[in-house]
Amino acid sequence: MIKLVSSDPRLTQVFRETGLPFLAVPSESLSGLAQPGSPQQRVLAVDLRDDERFPNALVALKRNHPTTAVLLIVARLEPALMLEAMRAGVTEVLAEPVTTSDLQAALKRLGPSATPASRGEEYAFIGAKGGVGATTIAVNVATALAKGSADSTLLIDLNAMCGDAAVFVGEEPRFSVLDALENVQRLDEAYFRGLVVRTGAGLDLLGASSRGGVSTFDPVRIRELLEFASQTRRYTVLDVPRSDTAALDSLELATKIVLVANQELATVRNATRMIATLRQRYGRDRLMLVLTRTDRRAEIGHDDVERTVGVEVRHTFPSDYRTALQAMNKGRPIVLDNNSDLAGAFSNFARDLTGITEPEKGVKTRAGSVFGRLSPRRA
Repeated sequence: MIKLVSSDPRLTQVFRETGLPFLAVPSESLSGLAQPGSPQQRVLAVDLRDDERFPNALVALKRNHPTTAVLLIVARLEPALMLEAMRAGVTEVLAEPVTTSDLQAALKRLGPSATPASRGEEYAFIGAKGGVGATTIAVNVATALAKGSADSTLLIDLNAMCGDAAVFVGEEPRFSVLDALENVQRLDEAYFRGLVVRTGAGLDLLGASSRGGVSTFDPVRIRELLEFASQTRRYTVLDVPRSDTAALDSLELATKIVLVANQELATVRNATRMIATLRQRYGRDRLMLVLTRTDRRAEIGHDDVERTVGVEVRHTFPSDYRTALQAMNKGRPIVLDNNSDLAGAFSNFARDLTGITEPEKGVKTRAGSVFGRLSPRRA
């Protein structure tokens, strides 16, 4: 994993164009990364274009983390700076203007250190409006993914004050996502195992905080947590609050960002605004739009939603309020009892996310039926 220390969105875009996974953190994060107890970085790219002096934090970083490969991005190749960089153990230096090809070549010269660590996929679910069922979808998709193998799937509830994912799986976790974020520098497999809870549904849960007064999380810490999670699980499912800008700004590692909407005017308007913001930050390819409680007789049709929001409706979920309510009250995800169209829709969508398109055995998919329209549709 490449970590970029920069507050310049233009430089972040150049890194994004390389196609390599990376995390961008603010420039003031460098001192924390240099501490002896901070996580070891494989590749650290540091933007020094606005700095007149070589930062002492870089010297400390190479002393405390000698195996970290460091790439400096500078305004000019000045002899004094190059000498200090060489003494500190910096591996590569690039001067403006930084192009994608120059950056790719520099990262290639870093050798094995620049090779991303094996990591799993992360799926972020965001409701365009409260009550559209984003948590229901996130919980059931995570449960469907966890059916494949033990220890494969982690569900993280990023809602700071009112997350309900634990209720949907019938758990009351002792620790929460806030404990992980407050101790992100201590994250290792043993410590993390003590924070998550194995649910009866077969997946691991890092639930929301129940502490009063917590309103938001630090985006840098959220990115650190999600980076760690991606290295420990095949699948990580995120229940993301739509009103928390810190959480919305921390989804660089997300394989797919799923916006959940329905056929209500207010929801469609919110979805239009959110899609525009997410597209600008993360690009179009990773965005997906799904509709819940679909109604073919609704005044706002699927075509209307797609035309207004500007994104194809990738998947639909039928309206089954009674089944969803009973499942939540029991703390048992719907997909564990595969006896409804809604359960089949969740399972099909989980397969769509992972690229597996074979229909599940025993699931009815009659052509022309409501459920037949729930089969995954490729963009």
